[in-house]
Parts: sequence; C-alpha cells; structure tokens
Amino acid sequence: MTPSFSPSTLQTDLFIDGAWQKAASSATFPVENPATHEIIAHVADGGPEDAARAIEAAGRAQAAWGKSTPRERADILRRAFDLVVANTDRLAAIMTAEMGKPLAEAKGEVAYGADMLRWFAEEAVRVGGDSTTSVDGNTRILITKEPVGPAVLVTPWNFPLAMGARKIAPAVAAGCTMVFKPAELTPLTSLALVAIFKEAGLPDGVLNVVTTSSASSVVRTWTDSGIARKISFTGSTEVGKVLLRQAADNVMRSSMELGGNAPFIVLADADVEKAVDGAMKAKMRNMGEACTAANRFFVHRSVVAEFGEKFAKKMSELQTGNGAVAGTDVGPLIEQKGLDKVESLVADAVSKGARVLTGGSRPEGPGYFYSPTVLVDVAPESELMSTEIFGPVAAITAFDSEDEVLRLANDTVWGLVGYVFTESLDKAMRFSRDLEVGMVGLNTGLVSNPAAPFGGVKQSGLGREGGKIGIEEFLEYKYTALAV
Repeated sequence: MTPSFSPSTLQTDLFIDGAWQKAASSATFPVENPATHEIIAHVADGGPEDAARAIEAAGRAQAAWGKSTPRERADILRRAFDLVVANTDRLAAIMTAEMGKPLAEAKGEVAYGADMLRWFAEEAVRVGGDSTTSVDGNTRILITKEPVGPAVLVTPWNFPLAMGARKIAPAVAAGCTMVFKPAELTPLTSLALVAIFKEAGLPDGVLNVVTTSSASSVVRTWTDSGIARKISFTGSTEVGKVLLRQAADNVMRSSMELGGNAPFIVLADADVEKAVDGAMKAKMRNMGEACTAANRFFVHRSVVAEFGEKFAKKMSELQTGNGAVAGTDVGPLIEQKGLDKVESLVADAVSKGARVLTGGSRPEGPGYFYSPTVLVDVAPESELMSTEIFGPVAAITAFDSEDEVLRLANDTVWGLVGYVFTESLDKAMRFSRDLEVGMVGLNTGLVSNPAAPFGGVKQSGLGREGGKIGIEEFLEYKYTALAV
C-alpha cells in the first residue's frame, strides 16, 4: 500500500516561463486523498496576476516556437513519451492517491496518455498543405497550415494525465504555446506531467501552468487577454457554455469536450455475455466517473432479465476499497459532493419504482465510496435518466422495438457516445447511423483510442481530440495566391 513516490518530491508550484514558482499571493490549497481524507500536499493557489504572467510568457514564446521545425517538436514529444513510460509506477501512484482509481487502472491511463504523446509525435511531421490552380488558370493557389497561436487548456479531474496529454500533445505538435489550468481536485499528476515536458526539452514559455482554487478568475484573465487565440476545455456543459461566451469576445477558436448521457443498447439478438462484458467496461471505467460512461441501459424485454441478473452478479463481485491496495477493483468517488449526488439519484429512482439488484448504498468507514449498483425497472421520469450520473450506478430500462429505443436514446441534449450490442450487421449499421452521437461502440464498451477522433455532437461539445484531425484543432489554414 506504500506509494512509489515521496510527498517531498511532488511538484506543487506554478510553472511559468520555464521556472517553478510560488503564487504571487503565496497562497496554497490542499489536495485530498478521497479514499482516506488524508491531505497529500498543498499546491500553489494562483490568481489573476499569475495568470497574466503565464499568458504573457506564452505570447512572447509563440513566434519562435511557431517557427520550430516539425522534427524538433516530434522529438520532444517522443522524449516525453519515453519519460512517461519510464515513470509509469510513480505517475500511477500519484494519480491513485489524489483521484482514487485503482493502481491497475491508473497505469492504464498512463499508457493511454503516453500513446497520445507518441501519436502526435508522429503527426507533427505530417502536417501538409495543398496546391491547385484557379479556374481561369492565372493563379496558383497555395494552401499552408500555421499554428493557431497561444492556447488555453483546461482539463478535468477524472483523467488528470490522459486529458493533459491529449491537449498538450497536439498543441506541441502544431507549434502552439500554451497556458494550462489543471483541475483543482487532481493537480499533482498534471504537474508531474509538466515536469516531464521540461525534462524532455520543451523550451521556456511554451507550456505555462497555473493551478488555482479560483478557476474562473484565472481562465477569464486568459480569455480576456487578447493574447490567447484558442481554448480547449474538457468538463461540464454548463461551464463550457460560459467559456464559449468568453471566447466569443475575442473570437477565439474553441474546442469543447463536454457532458454525456450515453445510452447502452442491448438488442434482442445480442450475445448477452458479450454485452455484459461490454457493460462492465462502459460503466465501471474510472468508477463511472467518465463522460463516456454508459448512463442509461436500454435492454430488449426478451433478454432484460438475463442481462440484469448476469450484470448484477459481475457488479457484486467487484472489490471496493482504497485504490492503492492490491485486489481493489473500485475506488472512491472524488469528493463528498459527487457521493451525495449518486446517493440522491439512486434514492429518487427507487422512490419511483426502481428495484435494486445489487448495491444501492455507501459502505461504512472513511472515504467517498459507493457500492457498485444495478437498478432495474427504472422509470423514464427518474432524475438519473436525464442526469450525467458520474458514479458506479447502472440504470436498466426494458424496451420493445428498435424505433422506441432509438427515440429514448436520442431523447437528451447530449450526444457524446452510444453503445450498441447486436449480432446483426444491418442493425449495427442502422443504429450507428441513427444514434445522435459523435462516437458509437458496436459490440464494445470502450471507444477511447489515440488514433480515433474523440468528441460529441449537440451539447456534448465542439471539435475533436485525437486521430488525424486532432492536430487540426490547433492549426489555421493560410491561402497564398501566386500569379502565373
């Protein structure tokens, strides 16, 4: 249970213009272990003055960094990849301590984040352009791509390394400087990643980090600066809308990966065993604290009893506890507010007729733990059917027809991801087409992949991260007319 890092080695300062430094106010805020309530560290609490220094540093560094060679940027990303892999155990231990996820899952996140660095190291040298001739034949049209400019990066607490890597890597590859605000609840993993970029040779001023307990004051300083030209945010739809309004004042390019309310659909012809395995991945990754987590389980009436029984059995076998302890499958939720929300959503569903097959309560003792829970006969008007649960709770509703389940699945303002289990190719393609989401998992409960364009539609966001188009979010097109 002993972590493979010493608290004294943790980075806890701001990182501005290549130097670690205290907040201008000298203020700090605590970082808590959600499994034990232990305070792991106190982190620099930056404010508007620190934010201003950070964006000014990014602005000064942009011209030189934008002219760096693709190979130089690729080599830095490749070195960062190697360093992340070499530090897997330490990074995973820090993540488990501040976020709660089991060590095995934390190591999986480190691997995923590292793959983002490797992917964009390869994409950095493949930014191309185009050339054509005007219709009258008198002009050669040259199309080139340039870095957007200084970018504001804001990440959530649930995947502190992967989300940082998924934003920093394409910005580095494209030649953009950055100001980065990690989540207040999980800043230590993000700061450890920043230290790796410094070790990998990223020039001073390219990546600047301000940790803070007042996100709005820091980010508003950046969006109002007139220096930042891009914002990339992952978090709630509510906050995303606020940031879009702020970005509009300076017409900033915006990428928003926002909330989700993912449907998990099991059709009558599905392989139930395969569907249950997929449900475990789609629901229980990160204790259900993921925007891609399956939220609403729609199961055909002919297989709902079998699916519910087998799913509940697997959920009941999961070991809940401190993620640093060997054998733990499910760690704590991140904070008391999240735990209270999950408990309230389950109580509301039960009051409206839902039955608990397993779980449905918080265990005794310290930590923000909630037992893995499966509910059946969940009424459509239950609050959890229209709310992003962000916890280890699966709500099952039976359906009778494909048209009915498509209507139910699409009856939400969100559209990030949907999961469909069927043995019919025709049905798989129909649901892939008709689900109003940006990503579809067909007979799989996992869609995140560095090679795939991650993102949603409707109020789940704008733009894509990862894949071949992930770097495009940080590039502008320039057209040059050449007389011939």
